[in-house]
Amino acid sequence: MEMVYQPYVDPEFESLLERINAPRVCIDNDACQHCRVVKVDSVNRHGILLKMVQVLTDLDLVISKSYICSDGGWLMDVFHVRDQLGKKITDETLALCIQQELCDTRRRGGIQKELQTCLKRKLGPPYHVSMEHTAVEITGRDRPGLMSDISAALYELGCHITSVVAWTHNGRMACIIQVEDGVKGGPITIPKRQAQVQEKLESVVVEAHHDENGDKRSVRLTGPTAGRTHTERRLHQLMYADRDYEQYQGCDGSCRHRNWCDKTHVTVETCREKGYSVVNVRSRDRNKLLFDTVCALTDMQYVIFHAAINLNGSMANQEYFIRKQDGSSLVSERESFQLTQCLIAAIERRDSRGLRVDICSEDKMGLLREVTRVFRENGLWIARTEIGTQGERASGCFYVRNAAGNDASPRMVELVRQQIGGSVLVVHSSPSEVVDERPRFSLGNLLWSQLERLASSFGH
Repeated sequence: MEMVYQPYVDPEFESLLERINAPRVCIDNDACQHCRVVKVDSVNRHGILLKMVQVLTDLDLVISKSYICSDGGWLMDVFHVRDQLGKKITDETLALCIQQELCDTRRRGGIQKELQTCLKRKLGPPYHVSMEHTAVEITGRDRPGLMSDISAALYELGCHITSVVAWTHNGRMACIIQVEDGVKGGPITIPKRQAQVQEKLESVVVEAHHDENGDKRSVRLTGPTAGRTHTERRLHQLMYADRDYEQYQGCDGSCRHRNWCDKTHVTVETCREKGYSVVNVRSRDRNKLLFDTVCALTDMQYVIFHAAINLNGSMANQEYFIRKQDGSSLVSERESFQLTQCLIAAIERRDSRGLRVDICSEDKMGLLREVTRVFRENGLWIARTEIGTQGERASGCFYVRNAAGNDASPRMVELVRQQIGGSVLVVHSSPSEVVDERPRFSLGNLLWSQLERLASSFGH
């Protein structure tokens, strides 16, 4: 029998066009007086826009304006960026970080030492995906004390929590916790031990629900892999899979003039002439708004062909011309309604209502268990958590409410501070009425800058 030989095709050949036409990044410091302008030209592929926005937001940059065009297989984007305090960026190393990250320096032998230092300082925990820990993903119904139960269970199992990001929305909760072996260090790799952790956490979540109606919940452990999804994008995916968007939270249409309403407005129309669906989003401006919106559209398998994002006072206006990944536009009212729900949910998940408590402390095993226990014993409900470690320090923030779901009183938080000790550094007033979150302490910036100065006052 005659054998037929198939020619060998190098796997790298499929990405040849992209490698030949690597992204070109131009950072213009003179085009605008108040911000830097980042211009990116690249071969268009699904998800490349999200990667660009992710890089900029992970570097603690605020995108105040953007224009996006990707017709004809080529992507041309313009971003106006500033720092977290709304000032023009003067750090030249940061400009190099942007260019290196967008151009995917892995093909060029890695990032230089000074760029690695910049990225480590800017990305910081808990958003940086660690290759040295085990990630625990949990979704389910939210309730007061749930984070306290989860952290206590991990402590009993001998797991050291190195970072945790938790969101709550519409009665649902999703969190990603990075843990390591409390004795040996490093990821938890023994299958029997992984099964014990998963079984224990599942029992905690089920007990928290008093689950008699088969309520949805999930606990999943993943080891250190190079392809692990960005933490905040993964949280969006978890809450989308948990269908937290089903409770409509946007404006109900009762306001006659939407320009006077500060709730989230989403409209979906059809441009039949060009074959696009036109999505208009109007909401309060806040940090990472563009990332959350683009993340939702990308993970719902929509392709953004054109977009314009700008600010109007305290409100942000976003306009997107999209199609489905198969090239078709939205044709049914049901599809349009679901897209509206999902975009509103993506925007509202990070709407940090409650009293913000910033914490810095010496890192130790069981620290999160102690802090969340104090919150619980004082009747405080944790609405959102961002905690990370760097070296021997742990820092982050909690957004807390009282048991009724209202803003916690500063007096109650002061009692908590006294019980925890010197680890509570800053207590912010409730941001529920604050439109712009940018002048705030960032995990990668201002809180870390205070650590050395206040290190002597921290207790274990």
